[in-house]
Amino acid sequence: MISIPLLVGCGAYAVSPVMGVLYTNVNRPVTATSHPTYTKIGKASCSSILGLIATGDASIEAACKSVGITKIHHVDFHSNNILGIVATYTVYVYGD
Repeated sequence: MISIPLLVGCGAYAVSPVMGVLYTNVNRPVTATSHPTYTKIGKASCSSILGLIATGDASIEAACKSVGITKIHHVDFHSNNILGIVATYTVYVYGD
């Protein structure tokens, strides 16, 4: 008998507060700072296909560089996974 973990690939195991075996579409906070405001939102992503090929840079640094953020207000992430076939992980950085 083949187990579900072997069928869904690594994409199903992205850091997510909850995971659906068939589908995951989750937003989650990562961190917050004492910086009082934000006017910019930076975004950085990585993706996986079948848990076999993974590419991208979803670092906070990459998200900050995408729009020139130097002071971070807060950071969130979004995780999306369809049957472990296609998965994306996106980091959103809010700041100035």
